[in-house]
Amino acid sequence: MKGGARARKTGITILGWCLVLLGLAALLLPGPGLLLLLSGLVVLSQEYDWAERRVEPVKEKAFDVARQGVATWPRIMLSGLGALALIVVGVIWWRNPEIPTLGPIGPHLPFAGWATGSSIIISGFIAMGLLIYSVRRFRGEPAPART
Repeated sequence: MKGGARARKTGITILGWCLVLLGLAALLLPGPGLLLLLSGLVVLSQEYDWAERRVEPVKEKAFDVARQGVATWPRIMLSGLGALALIVVGVIWWRNPEIPTLGPIGPHLPFAGWATGSSIIISGFIAMGLLIYSVRRFRGEPAPART
C-alpha cells in the first residue's frame, strides 16, 4: 500500500469511527444518533466490507424511526417544540445568565459561553431540519411490510 492510499484509509477510518462514536453517544443524548451512526458506517464502508453489510439495516431502522416520529400530528408538534426548546436553551447558555447556586452549580451555568450555546443552537436547527425532511418524506406513507 502506497503512502497516499494508506493516508486515505487512515483518514476514512478515523472520520468513520468518530461519526460512529458520536452517533452512539447521540443515541443516549439529544441528537441525531441513527443519522450519525449511519453516516459513520457509510464512510467506513468505503474501505471495509463489514461496514458495508451494516449500512442497509441501520438505514432501514433510521427510516422506520423517522416514519414513526411523524406518524401523528401530536408527535410532529412535540418534536417541533423540542427543537425550538433546544434553540432557546442554546441562546440562554450562550448568554450565561446568573443562576441560583445549587450545590456545586452556580452562580453561572456550567460550560456556558458561545461555544456551548452555539453547538446547542445548531443541534436545534439540525433537529428542525430533520423534522421537516421527515414530514416531507414520510408523512402519510404507510410503513413497509416486513418480509
